Amino acid sequence: MTMTAEIKDKAEVVIIGSGAAGLFAALTLAPRRVLVLSEKPLGGICASAWSQGGIAAAVGKEDTTDSHIADTLKAAAGTADTEVVRTLVEAAPRYIQMLDKLGVKFERDEEGAYKLSREACHARRRVLKAAAGDGFGAEMMRAMVEAVRHTPSIVFVEGVSAERLIRREGATMGPIQGVLCRRLADGKPVVYAAPAVLLATGGIGGLFAATSNPLHAIGRGVAMAARAGAVVSDLEFVQFHPTVLDIGEDPAPLATEALRGEGAYLVNSRGERFMLDYHEMAELAPRDVVSRGIFAQMQKGQKVYLDCRHIDTSHFPALISASARAGLNPKRDLIPVMPAVHYHMGGVATDLNGRASIHGLWVAGEAAATGLHGANRLASNSLMEAVVMGGRAAEDMIRFIEKGTEPLRINTGALPKLPASNMDAERDELRHIMSDLVGVIRFEKGLKDAIREISVIGANAEARDTKTADMALVARMIAVSALRRTESRGGHCRSDFPAPVRSWQKRSFVTLKEVEALTVDALLSRKTLRETAA
Repeated sequence: MTMTAEIKDKAEVVIIGSGAAGLFAALTLAPRRVLVLSEKPLGGICASAWSQGGIAAAVGKEDTTDSHIADTLKAAAGTADTEVVRTLVEAAPRYIQMLDKLGVKFERDEEGAYKLSREACHARRRVLKAAAGDGFGAEMMRAMVEAVRHTPSIVFVEGVSAERLIRREGATMGPIQGVLCRRLADGKPVVYAAPAVLLATGGIGGLFAATSNPLHAIGRGVAMAARAGAVVSDLEFVQFHPTVLDIGEDPAPLATEALRGEGAYLVNSRGERFMLDYHEMAELAPRDVVSRGIFAQMQKGQKVYLDCRHIDTSHFPALISASARAGLNPKRDLIPVMPAVHYHMGGVATDLNGRASIHGLWVAGEAAATGLHGANRLASNSLMEAVVMGGRAAEDMIRFIEKGTEPLRINTGALPKLPASNMDAERDELRHIMSDLVGVIRFEKGLKDAIREISVIGANAEARDTKTADMALVARMIAVSALRRTESRGGHCRSDFPAPVRSWQKRSFVTLKEVEALTVDALLSRKTLRETAA
């Protein structure tokens, strides 16, 4: 099914997404004309703005990049790309200086030096926070948004939903030519043409029933890239933040890791601390370990609480505000918490400059899989990666453009249709399937059931609603990747394969074509691997 669409604008670069990675890239590209496409207004809701903790960089007198590298690799559980880790960690202090010059108000000590916090799995205090407290993401985005508003070369286009990447030789062949979008006001298709496109569309938390992410974070960038033929990587590695507030809100508000860094601890319904049973670092263990510890307590019928009564919570206004909405006070009350999807280590596979496997396509931020995080992200490395890779991708796009690009060729009369209809019930069903069967703990039968049920939703959505179809596509790719990795490592835990396996100490790479074949295998196979072996 094809349709005709209007070419609305042309530029050398189109950026999809207006979070930290997208806006920092746009600022780096100035004074070149850039189109930034977003469903939301500039400064609107995005995961970057919701980030509470801070940004990690080895800027302290007692810290070193080698220590930051070691902590990143330790958290990554054996699958991080060491070259990527070293390159980004070594670059991080320089990018902190850039953010400082941009106007980000960091918290400082009496002498004017950066005040540093310690978070889980960090050997030293190296997390920079905002002067205002636990809203570093909001402060960083405030500075970026203000800078964008004062940069005439950045054209911000709000109210458009990016739906498909356009390639020269059809859906999956040839260099990038631009982006096919839907205008939200009237549903009309429009094209933004460019030889260079940066996907900075964020994560996948909205695919799950319990998440700390904005609900529009549903992996659209991964879906667009995969449909266009790009290689994706590490999709099975999903990080669950162990301490989101269990107060009935969707998305769930976050109780930042910095609280545990300051001494808050976890207790069950009996008032017992339990994390030392799971890891020597207790509440400061890697997030995957803490999440599984909490999940295990919940499986036993226990509620889990964060006890902040003995620490100073005055510098955590987000916690105080969220607690108050539930009639709680962290100075007086235990705060109910649970694990929820917080970050996706997987995404579109890129190199150190953000280049994807398609000519003319770059990806940065949570939508990308650079290899920095491996199987499990170190706390506060995400905003560091977003800024560093947003900058590196922009610099690489400048080099790409300066070499010269071929004239764009877009057949505006042969673009794919963009069906849209209300499938809220199906989306809600998909979110619960993902949380129930592709959540903190996974197993073969559950994953196969998830693939089967998601496939039905996706097949029904393809001709009815592109948003639901993309949600189902990314959800199925995650489930298939989780089924394929027959071990437990980092953010991927299998109850039927509970230990890491040496042969799986590597990243995973896959294309949509390969996922389709693996889906068929999963649907045809009734027996589990263990049943077959028996």
